[in-house]
Amino acid sequence: MASVRPFVALRPPHHRAAEIASVPYDVVDTHEAAALAEGLPWSFLHVIRPEIDLEPGVDLYSDPVYAKAQENLERWIAEVPYSAGEPVLLVYRLILDGRAQIGVVAGASVDEYDQGLIAIHERTRKKKEDDRARHVTQMRCQAEPIFLAYRARPELDAMIEGITKGEPDVDFVAVDGIQHTIWTAPDPAALEAAFEAIPLLYVADGHHRSKSASRAREALAAANPEHDGTEAYNRVMATLFPDSQLAILPYNRVLTDLGGRSPAEVLAQIGELVELEPTDDPSPDRHHCFCVYADGAWHRFRMEPAADVGVIESLDVSLLQDRILAPIFGIEDPRTDPRIDFVGGSRGTGELEKRAEKYDGVAFSLFATSMQELFAVADAGEIMPPKSTWFEPKLRSGFFLHRI
Repeated sequence: MASVRPFVALRPPHHRAAEIASVPYDVVDTHEAAALAEGLPWSFLHVIRPEIDLEPGVDLYSDPVYAKAQENLERWIAEVPYSAGEPVLLVYRLILDGRAQIGVVAGASVDEYDQGLIAIHERTRKKKEDDRARHVTQMRCQAEPIFLAYRARPELDAMIEGITKGEPDVDFVAVDGIQHTIWTAPDPAALEAAFEAIPLLYVADGHHRSKSASRAREALAAANPEHDGTEAYNRVMATLFPDSQLAILPYNRVLTDLGGRSPAEVLAQIGELVELEPTDDPSPDRHHCFCVYADGAWHRFRMEPAADVGVIESLDVSLLQDRILAPIFGIEDPRTDPRIDFVGGSRGTGELEKRAEKYDGVAFSLFATSMQELFAVADAGEIMPPKSTWFEPKLRSGFFLHRI
């Protein structure tokens, strides 16, 4: 069962939410964060990307960065100001291009994460684990919710939809056109009980934040001689969405170093392995269909998985990796190879063209991984290849905080 509990949510005044809420830390680099926060002194990017308030070139994993995060957080809480009341469950709706997804913001169980009842599909990197774990433990606060998914249940959908008929606490459209609306659930006990019928939750987005919550709990529990399992650090702030409302976008690839070959030469090598046809549509329209941009033009090709392979081997990202990227480019570990760049589908195929031309490289657009594939991988205890899923819209950070 899914253990979903109300939590003490620190929240800014409703009328200031729009100026504070920011994109999450992991969808922008330092330069992009600085540009987004320019002229916005209360953007939450100053908390989750605190290096933008320090000298250029500062080591992102140095003591001053974490100290600045803590300093900024305390200033936001005191001067915004953030305030807390009784433990709550919140309902959070995002609307992008007319499509709505509605989730419940709650304290999920770190125990369930550790036991695999909150299933994962990505492997985390220790350096990023260390970073997020230190960020959380130094601030004693979870500042960004993880993004969980569950298999939809009509009765739970109806209960949550009913809450959205009431007057919202917060409702605004961000600069990127995404509408964000938040309600306080009037009967949290009913939602708690409804979630108990959900056997498994799945990390959709936020694997490093999930792992950091586990590591922070371990450290704080070890330092607490009176630890009894009821402390706030035993819960991780999460937003839970039904799979029926979620959209995974493609996670595309750009090869920035062709090993001295021209894009035309690489395209010819690809053509020896698959049948290429010119196309004016750079977006694949079904599974196992791919597009490649090289030498100023797009080509389409198909690759079918073998009949007897498992779920991992049949993923489009695996087919591309195993049949094109490894044999032609020698890329064995795309997680660490500096020659490959990843571009979330929301940036469009125009971004692929721009990057391929910038580096005199080639780009690949893929069909999106499905929620059914994600569930199948997680249920099997498997790990997807890196950069297999891109969820959009992204949760905004700064709406609510969880002190641990």
